[in-house]
Formats: sequence, C-alpha cells, structure tokens
Amino acid sequence: MGLSEPPLVGALLAWGAPRLRDLPWRRTRDPWAVLVSEVMLQQTQALRVVPKYLEFLEVFPTPHACAEAPLADVLRQWQGLGYPRRARNLHAAASAVVARGGFPDTLDDLLALPGVGPYTARAVLAFAYEADVSVVDTNIARVLARLHGRRLTPREVQRCADELSPAGEGWAWNQTIMELGAVLCRPTSPACHECPLASWCRWHGDGDDPAVGSAGVSGRQARFDGSDRQARGALLRALGGGPVARDAVPGVVGRSAEVAMRIVAGLVADGLVTDDGSHLHLG
Repeated sequence: MGLSEPPLVGALLAWGAPRLRDLPWRRTRDPWAVLVSEVMLQQTQALRVVPKYLEFLEVFPTPHACAEAPLADVLRQWQGLGYPRRARNLHAAASAVVARGGFPDTLDDLLALPGVGPYTARAVLAFAYEADVSVVDTNIARVLARLHGRRLTPREVQRCADELSPAGEGWAWNQTIMELGAVLCRPTSPACHECPLASWCRWHGDGDDPAVGSAGVSGRQARFDGSDRQARGALLRALGGGPVARDAVPGVVGRSAEVAMRIVAGLVADGLVTDDGSHLHLG
C-alpha cells in the first residue's frame, strides 16, 4: 500500500478533527499572529508559549505596533522564552512588512522577510492563508521518517510531505500531522498502539528509530545549566531593568571576567545589546 493513498489521509484527518488541542494560534488566520506563534514555537514547547504569545500580541497586535517599538521593548516582552535572536528577527520582519505596505502572501515574498526560513514561510501560508503547502517541523519529520521506516534526506522529507498533503486541506492536514507527532508519535515512548497510521507505519516502534538522524528531526538540546545560553539570559534579564555597568557583568552572569566579556561581545554582535564603554544597554 502506498503512503499517499486516500485511506491514510482520511484516517489521520478523522483522528485529528476532534483531538486538536485548543491552542490560541489555531483560532486565528491573521498572518502576523501566525508568524508570532511560529517564531515563538521554534525550540520552545507549545504550553510554555501560550501565555507569552497572548501577552506579546496584547502589546504588539500588529506589525506596525511592533515595528514602531524600540527593539529593547520587544526584547523585554520576549523574556522567558529564550533564544532572543528570534525576537530581534521578529522585530526586523515587522519593520519589513510595514515598509512593503502589507503582509506578503507568496512563498518568495515571505522568504524575503528577515529571519523567515522555508519552514516558517510555509507555515504562514498554510496556517494564515490556508494554502495547499506542506510544512515540515521536527514533529512532522519524525512521523514521516517512522512511516517510511528509514532516515530521510532533506529533499526526501519535503517530497514525502508534499505527496501526502491533500488538496484543499492545507490548514487541517498540517495541523493534524503536527499534532500526531506532538502527542502520540513522540520522540520517546511513542503511543504506537493509539496511532491512526499504525496500519501504514513501517517502524511500529520496533528496532532502531529511523527518526534519529533523519532530516528535520531535532536532537537533544545541549545542557542549559552552566551554558553560555544561561549566562546570556541572565544578562538580558538584568538589562531588562536598566543599564548594567560593564564591571558588574561577571557577577550578573556568574562567570569569570574573560567569559563574561565573551558573552557581552556575542550579544553586541547579535544586535541585542549596546555597549557605550562603561555600561551595557538592552537593544
């Protein structure tokens, strides 16, 4: 049986219809709100994103509101999500949307926005415009690799997603296969016995997991405690309350002076912090 046959597609859509979690970004077709959600969901679990997403859109409900705000204000609103370069990119994307006079609705124009890559551009098309495009995040890539019973290359994983996606169901299909990967076809302890695609799956939870090392499937994150990422976050949180003296940075981040200055240099290079020689400032 082929993996793109109608029964497989119908089985998954029927499974998802009553089971999709009520996440706030699933209630909107506003491309700005969808973009905010997709940027926040990169490397962050959905339930952690929900409150920050609602708070962010309350402060910055439109691209214009975000573009008009100083980057420092956007970074303050972002605190708690980590990976602050995402906030910088979102601020730049908002400015680009305002400059072009409206939100783009084609793949090429979305890809032209700062920080928007192939996945995010396709996600906006599918979830804001309900276009017939296939997205591939880590959950979807894991489902596809397991269905096929082997590791997939980047080209293969996108082709598999494109072949499965049914015409006229861009929003529902992508949301449903993503949900399957999040709640049943999990990285560890997958609930294969509950899976609506068990009849088509070529792995069934037996033997080596073909998703490991497959294109698009995230590996384990590096340890956070003691990492530069933790130190960067500590400094950004402190800067959210006001300028920080350069000589106070080692104490703020809990690192040696040499490491602290390396952290500062990285944040300045990323455009997240400015250095006037004596004090650091957010944005």
